[in-house]
Parts: sequence; C-alpha cells; structure tokens
Amino acid sequence: MIRFKLKPTYSKELDSMPLYSLVVPSAILAVLIHPRHFHHRLLTRIIWSFSFYLGAISVLPQLRLMQNAKMVEPFTAYYVFALGVGRFLNCGSWIIHIYETGGQYLMLPSNWTQLWVLMVLLSEFVDAFILADFCYYYLKSVMYQQLLLELSSPSYSLARGKNI
Repeated sequence: MIRFKLKPTYSKELDSMPLYSLVVPSAILAVLIHPRHFHHRLLTRIIWSFSFYLGAISVLPQLRLMQNAKMVEPFTAYYVFALGVGRFLNCGSWIIHIYETGGQYLMLPSNWTQLWVLMVLLSEFVDAFILADFCYYYLKSVMYQQLLLELSSPSYSLARGKNI
C-alpha cells in the first residue's frame, strides 16, 4: 500500500453528523456526573469522565457515515464488528464484576458516587446497544458469505438485496 497511491473513499457530503452533538452532551455529563471518591484533582476526574462518555458514543459518526453511504466495505465492517465484540465483552466484564462482588459497586457511600457508577454501567450498555444492530447484520452477511453490506435507511440489508 505504501508503493501505490490509494483512491480516497471519504465523501465529505456523506459525513453529516456534527461532532458538537456528541462533544457537548458528553462535556455536560462529565461536569455534572464524575467520580467523587477518587483522590485525583477535579479537572482530572472531569476529563476522565468526559473521555468515558464520549467513548461510549464515539462510533455514532462512523455508523451514520455507513448508513448514508448505504454500503460498508469489508475492512470497515471488520473494524466495526471488532469494536462491537470488544464492547460486548467489556459489558460482560462489568456484569461479572458486579455479580462477583455482590453488588458492592452499586452500594457506595454517597448518592453522587452511586450515580457515577450507574452512569458507567449505562454508558457501557448504550455503547454495546449501538453496535449490536450492526454486529447482528454483519454476522448474518457472513452466514450468507456476503462480506459487502448494503445498508438501507429503515434497516440493514445484505448485498443480495434481501430486506431483513
């Protein structure tokens, strides 16, 4: 790939999701709900919370771009599927951790701390839910041996033209 010039596949007109719609809500949530039981400075806790909230929804612009393009190239599909699997495993890790500790993470001393832990769990579930739809249709396309996905506006469909 270094020897040959690749054709750019990025289309600015298809990338229509404004980033401020992700950054502003994440920043507001980080200022309002951040961990209070850590021994770090306030600014560090807010920045860490901001990155956590933003990370939970950071795949939305990519999914929006793929939906606008109505097609997903195989290497992009592999990447988004791998993100989804990682998020499902991370979500499972949180569930197992809470189960093994008898729910101690949900029983912390102050109300704000409890709210932070609930926001962490909610962020993990939102992130997994965002990617669940794509992963389902990706697996279905692999079963049909069609790695190039075509996306329609109401729902995804396989490259074979079947609506699902």
